[in-house]
Amino acid sequence: MPGLIRGVARTAVVAGTATAVSNRVSRRQAGRWAAQEQHDYPQPAPVAPEPPPEDPAQHRIDQLRQLSELQAQGVLTQAEFEAEKARILRS
Repeated sequence: MPGLIRGVARTAVVAGTATAVSNRVSRRQAGRWAAQEQHDYPQPAPVAPEPPPEDPAQHRIDQLRQLSELQAQGVLTQAEFEAEKARILRS
């Protein structure tokens, strides 16, 4: 019986050691993969919103220019263009 208990104990120690080593290797490999993934994909640069023009007159001119481009592209009809132009010039 002592030989049987010794054999079981030895097997338990070997299995426990193998499990501990396997877990350590897995954690180390996961850490390496995580570090590698961070280096593979560069982070996009933050995009700062464009500040509004300081001069209100310049802002109106920019809006009218955009309206004109939309009308030239056929997005706005003449009536829509005139209505938006009047709204911009009133403000």
